[in-house]
Amino acid sequence: MTSTTNPPTILTALPDHTQLPESDGTFVKNFQEHPQSILLTDSITPSLQQRHPDGNYCIGQDCGIYWRLTDPPERGAESPDWFFVPNVPATLNGIVRRSYVLWQELISPLIVLEFGSGDGSEERDRKPLSRSGQEDVKPGKFWIYENVIRPAFYGIYEVSRARVEVYHLMEGEYQLVVENDRGHYPITPLGVELGIWQGRYQNMELPWLRWWDSEGNLLLTGDERAELESQRAELESQRAELERQRAQRAELQLEQLRSQLRSAGIEPEV
Repeated sequence: MTSTTNPPTILTALPDHTQLPESDGTFVKNFQEHPQSILLTDSITPSLQQRHPDGNYCIGQDCGIYWRLTDPPERGAESPDWFFVPNVPATLNGIVRRSYVLWQELISPLIVLEFGSGDGSEERDRKPLSRSGQEDVKPGKFWIYENVIRPAFYGIYEVSRARVEVYHLMEGEYQLVVENDRGHYPITPLGVELGIWQGRYQNMELPWLRWWDSEGNLLLTGDERAELESQRAELESQRAELERQRAQRAELQLEQLRSQLRSAGIEPEV
């Protein structure tokens, strides 16, 4: 008599953000990148808090998005300079993310922004994934975003050219977004517009990438909001002082009139 046994089933758990490298060891390209990311996050945070009062969203700044398993693991990730994901918890089980792992999170970013390096060819690289023998040829960034990570919006910002190029995923392909009459690019799901602002931020006069609301009002940073409130308070103080001085002059003029009436033998009624 013979018997057969079923071979054991091997369950391999996919790694999560705590088990994957949080950095590929490369340097930030220049001194402007971190301030630019902070500027984007700081200015849009009040708007995001209004749209997501439950706090269910996350922002990545120069963080990896893992989209496939590779050896080494870093080859299976892209690290956008800035990205936003709605409808996910800010932390995972109370732990700050080391990276954003697509097979763990399941929700794609709504918008990904790359700060162009060199001539921007890296950010526009559409080379598809291909395998030559046992060796994978890593696809281009544009291809990965369009075909795998699939954020609804992909922006390429080039500070050296003072411009931003925005793509919208439509029917599976990225289409260039046309700028509006303000020279901005509407990101309709967020109720904001993206564009270039020439000005000084963190001691650098540059064409910065910034947000506006749907009516064309610049979204301010915390420092800018505080400065605006300070100016408003100062203006209100000046108005109050002017009103006090007017009241003082009016009272003085009235007292002078009373004195003149008394000199003429007339007792004023007021």
